[in-house]
Amino acid sequence: METFLFLFEMLGTIAFAASGAVLGVRKGLDVFGVCILGLTTACGGGMVRDVLLGNTPPAAFQNPTASAVAVVTSLIMFLSGVRHLLMGNQRRYDLFMLLMDSAGLGIFTVMGVRVAWNCVETPSLYLLVFVGVLTGVGGGLLRDVMAGDMPYIFVKHIYACASLVGAVICGVLRQPAGEMTAMLVGAAAVFAIRCLSAHYRWNLPHPNA
Repeated sequence: METFLFLFEMLGTIAFAASGAVLGVRKGLDVFGVCILGLTTACGGGMVRDVLLGNTPPAAFQNPTASAVAVVTSLIMFLSGVRHLLMGNQRRYDLFMLLMDSAGLGIFTVMGVRVAWNCVETPSLYLLVFVGVLTGVGGGLLRDVMAGDMPYIFVKHIYACASLVGAVICGVLRQPAGEMTAMLVGAAAVFAIRCLSAHYRWNLPHPNA
C-alpha cells in the first residue's frame, strides 16, 4: 500500500508540475520562474491542506522528494525541444494541459481525503470533501494567481465540481470498498468528468449565458 501511495503521489506531482511549468513557459518566465510555478502547482495544495489540519511543518518541507520531482519535471518542460513541441501547436498545448491538470486534480483530491481521514479520529464526510477539494484545486489556484490569470476553477469547464464529486466518491467508498479502491475510483471520476466536460463544453451557468 505504501508503494502504491508513493507512486500515486509522484504521478500527481509530475502532472501538476508539468502543467504549472508549461504555463510558465507560455508566459515567458525564465527557468527559475518556470521551476517555481511548477513547484507551487505541485506542492501548494498539500501545503495549504497541512496548515489547515495542523500538520506542521507541511509534508513538502519534511520530505523533499516531491519538491525535487516537481523541479526536475519543470526543468524537463523548459527544454528547448519540449517547449517547441508544446508551444508550436495550440491544440496540442490545450490537450496537454487538460490531461496533466485533470490527472493532478484527481490524484491530489483523493490524497487530500486520505490525509484528512488519517488526521481526524472520526472525520465527517464534509471535512473529507472540503479538505480533498482544497488539496486538489489549491495548487492550480496558486499557479493561476502567480501567472496573472483568472483562476482556472472560476472560468474553465467543470473543474472544482469534478474535484467535489471525486472527493465524495472517495469518502463514501473508503470503508465499504477499501482505501485503494476508493482512491482509484475517486481519481478516475475526476479525470473522466474533466475530460468529458472539455469535450462536450460543459460549463456551470454564467450571468451572461
